[in-house]
Amino acid sequence: MLRRTLLAAPAALSALAAPPETGVIDTHIHLFDPRRPQGIPWPKPENKLLYQPALPDRYRKLAEPHGIIGAVMVECSPLVEDNQWVLDVIAKEQIMVGMIGNIEPGKPAFAGHLDRLRKNPLFLGIRYGNLWDRDFHGGVSKPEVIADIKRLADAGLTMDSANPTPQLVGDFLRLTDAVPKLRLVVDHLPQIEPPADLAELAKRPQVFIKISEVLRKVDGKVPMDLGFYKARLDHLTGLFGPDRILFGSDWPNSDNWAPYDQVFEIVKQFFAGKTPEARAKYFARNSKAAYRWKPRTAAQKAI
Repeated sequence: MLRRTLLAAPAALSALAAPPETGVIDTHIHLFDPRRPQGIPWPKPENKLLYQPALPDRYRKLAEPHGIIGAVMVECSPLVEDNQWVLDVIAKEQIMVGMIGNIEPGKPAFAGHLDRLRKNPLFLGIRYGNLWDRDFHGGVSKPEVIADIKRLADAGLTMDSANPTPQLVGDFLRLTDAVPKLRLVVDHLPQIEPPADLAELAKRPQVFIKISEVLRKVDGKVPMDLGFYKARLDHLTGLFGPDRILFGSDWPNSDNWAPYDQVFEIVKQFFAGKTPEARAKYFARNSKAAYRWKPRTAAQKAI
């Protein structure tokens, strides 16, 4: 028995150290440049850690050593013109498979902006939730908001959420009842205690979740022991199953908790105990189902 244990140990350590078998798609990064003449709405200059250019060349240096071969940019500005700024930035960056933009449902200009932006295959959808002082809770009761989200769904595009709360999860039930075709991606769920409505939301086949913002601060410190996070990760992955969970780093916002290496390592350790197929789905394949992104490189085509 001891000999078998000793023989198994190197294999287990190797599994922990090994990258995922496929390339990785990071479904949640932010891009911005505070050097732009008009400035940026986020982050604020007071956050000296984040207030520096966050562009694909900087991201690539951090991410590629971990097997990342593609990334989805998620909006970090409420300015409509910044959708085009991002599209222009990522047009020449093949590591970027697309963006989730920002146009607000329920506004008179929504349909026109959507028709214009969706012509670019790198535009994958919008983000709508607890962000930019918008009233999501009230919004999902308004016919004009539902009509615009139906436009989004009919166009085959995806809606990302923002900053989950128990109320927001309940609102997603109402929204997905009203727009059953909507592909919804719920971000950062590890940050909150899973609410009761989450089990019902998990029954909706068009709903995906990001295992993103896993790390948390406790008494001013960030635990780096997987055991601290495992129960919640087990619960979330158990609810949504292997086909509807996505990897997202939340870079560079994730630097508020830990460097990219550590952010990636904690989920890599968690999924090291899963099957190769489960790892491939979480780290790459599920992102195609959630976002319908188009490959730009041979490595992306191989997913």
